[in-house]
Amino acid sequence: MGVAGKHFPPPVETSNTNAAPSHSDSDERVRKESWFGHLLNRPEFAAISGAVLVFLVFALTAGSSGMFNLDGVMNWSQVSAYLGILSVGACLLMIAGEFDLSIGSMIGFSGMMVAIPSVYFHWPISLAILFAFAGSMLLGALNGYLVMRTRLPSFIVTLAFLFILRGLTLALSIMFADRTIVSGVGDLAQNDWLANTLFHGVAFNGFFTMLAQHGIGTMLDNGHALVPGIPKVILWWIALAAVCAFVLAKTRAGNWILAVGGDANAAKNVGVPVRRVKISLFVLTAFCACLFAVLQVCDIGSAAADRGLQKEFEAIIAAVIGGTLLTGGYGSVVGACFGALIFGVVQIGITYTNVSSDWFRVFLGVMLLIAVLFNHYVRRRVAQS
Repeated sequence: MGVAGKHFPPPVETSNTNAAPSHSDSDERVRKESWFGHLLNRPEFAAISGAVLVFLVFALTAGSSGMFNLDGVMNWSQVSAYLGILSVGACLLMIAGEFDLSIGSMIGFSGMMVAIPSVYFHWPISLAILFAFAGSMLLGALNGYLVMRTRLPSFIVTLAFLFILRGLTLALSIMFADRTIVSGVGDLAQNDWLANTLFHGVAFNGFFTMLAQHGIGTMLDNGHALVPGIPKVILWWIALAAVCAFVLAKTRAGNWILAVGGDANAAKNVGVPVRRVKISLFVLTAFCACLFAVLQVCDIGSAAADRGLQKEFEAIIAAVIGGTLLTGGYGSVVGACFGALIFGVVQIGITYTNVSSDWFRVFLGVMLLIAVLFNHYVRRRVAQS
């Protein structure tokens, strides 16, 4: 079309640099990740894989020995549950970037706080249990307060409490019992409604007796089932793990824990109550140690000064095997539980084989090294992606 007798050339097509890229163009932001890569990025992947491998090994080497019968399952599940209770608390604290090396000594000390008042001062054992929980959690808060107030590494502060509590436990047991063990708690727990309902013995006794009567399980000559029920420590482990896993994955508090462990200063700058989060987690680890002690004292019927020895390291190992980083900011409660499960299966499973139990610690060290190397690989892979 012309204007004033002049003709304009047809428009020339030019490339538009602002045009949206075609679907064929690659975009790093929408790059699809393979299902295997997604699994590798899950902190609990290594622990679940390790648990499957351990079960396969023992199924081949001890499958016919009774390890996977009902009584065998309860044996290694109970060992796993005790450590699992500790590993849940240790895992969350490690994700927040701290350690508590006093939880092993806290087990022995909490046991004495239950046994001495109930046996020598004739307190109702339910009151002694509440006293033990209150005292342990107060000590956990003191641990956390000192770490935050002094800014000393939690490794140093809790290591000091490890020796303080172990020494107090030994001194108190000698002072009152003239020996390192205080007996007579079992009958008190059995006759106390609160202790018997929550901490002593097994659950679902009638159901397991019915199973034995129908041939599922073994019935003893006295008319009782060989496996009378599910030990209550297992139920406590499941409940505690479920609550903590939900909190970590689905709540604001869980986001705070991850943020504090990732970068405490950045978390503080965006309003995360770093001090409160860390002190609360020290209280949680103390609660877990006391729960371990109360269940053990009510089950065995005594408290001893050497209870909980090296349990702090076993809890840390279970958490690391479960994918928790020693540097904080990354981990999984589910993974820590699988780490504890591996521990229990191997510790009890070795007794069903011809392998000497002396090799158990060797296996534990190897598993720890493999877990640390695998976690390091995953973190490097995530950082490069």
